[in-house]
Amino acid sequence: MTGAVIDRFEGGKAVLLLGEAEETAILPRWCLPPDIGEGDYLQLEITFDAAATQAARDEAAVLLAGLDQKK
Repeated sequence: MTGAVIDRFEGGKAVLLLGEAEETAILPRWCLPPDIGEGDYLQLEITFDAAATQAARDEAAVLLAGLDQKK
């Protein structure tokens, strides 16, 4: 899990500083809890959704197969 601090808000976007290197990331403000502010710390975890990825690949394959049959 990576830690981040909210550096500032710019309109509907939040500017985060990630990890000890304080690399910048920008997220839509709606992605964050509503009751946080500048200087608050977050724990971030991004996970891979294998099932959704496979479903999207399967759907794309069906659509491409349908295009090939129309030729």
